[in-house]
Amino acid sequence: MLTHVGIIMDGNGRWARSRGLPRIDGHKAAEESIHEAVEYCGEIGIKYLTLFAFSTENWKRPKAEVSFIMFLLSRFIKRNIENLDRKDVKIRAAGRLDDLPSKPRADLDAAIARTESNQGLNLILALSYGGRAEIVDAVKRLTADIETGSKSAMDITEESITSYMYLPDVPDPDLIIRTSGEKRLSNFLLWESVYSELYFADTLWPDFRRKHLQEAFADYGARRRRFGDIGGN
Repeated sequence: MLTHVGIIMDGNGRWARSRGLPRIDGHKAAEESIHEAVEYCGEIGIKYLTLFAFSTENWKRPKAEVSFIMFLLSRFIKRNIENLDRKDVKIRAAGRLDDLPSKPRADLDAAIARTESNQGLNLILALSYGGRAEIVDAVKRLTADIETGSKSAMDITEESITSYMYLPDVPDPDLIIRTSGEKRLSNFLLWESVYSELYFADTLWPDFRRKHLQEAFADYGARRRRFGDIGGN
């Protein structure tokens, strides 16, 4: 059963370049794919959808491109918040959110607050997110509690470390999809993906549609997840 799907939305720049367009046009075109993913996952009852929207490494990109991506974040929220709220979608975010510029951060916070009580799909935006950064931040918080005496080194377990992650209530992803033909995680949900199934699609993200999700989910459904066991064989 699919409960949590993560998507590494890759290929915007290559999509634009193949059409002789500036990279920002690829980011613009990606919005329709996000709509399709959110709509379809909501329809079939998936509870959590995590979209890798902006990584900690993405801050190294040209300033103009970063600024435009932040503008698109605000625009996406403003354009879609009414519909997402009406469809009972709960907007959440994971990452070093304090690094975001004030305007998109305020828009994001407002969307999170508005949809906080919604009970449908949890749409998690990974923003200024890195899997290693998340682990570092979790260790810092855990260490701070050890220093104050509220925790001890003997309390450290996999479960206790998980409780210090950005969204500890969210279950580990069952399936991680990466578009564009690249076959790596690129620092996405490193702690949480230990037993995730991986699916790599050749389609560039701006061209990724419902039919591609259906193919990924069908492939997942044909697999046997053993979680280190022998699965009865």
